[in-house]
Amino acid sequence: MAADVENGSGIIIMGLLGWLIVGLIAGVLAKWAVPGEGPGGIVGDIIVGVVGAFIGGWVFNYFGHAGVTGINFGSILVAFVGAVILLFIMRAFSGRRSVV
Repeated sequence: MAADVENGSGIIIMGLLGWLIVGLIAGVLAKWAVPGEGPGGIVGDIIVGVVGAFIGGWVFNYFGHAGVTGINFGSILVAFVGAVILLFIMRAFSGRRSVV
């Protein structure tokens, strides 16, 4: 029973690590592809990439394709598409800010 608990938590940790790696790669690629300033450093890139993976997964599933399935090229592509969508939405709502 103890071995099952260890294996289960190891899978969860590796899953989270996988999401962070895919998110980082997708966030950095999306930041390069979409003009303008990003949301703030490496942490911002990871957040944009992970949220983008959710958005990309939803969009791809909507059209009948697989979403994020692990650390592979297809998952990075899905997360990249979602991150680009997210950055365009963020740019549309933030616009230019005036300094007073």
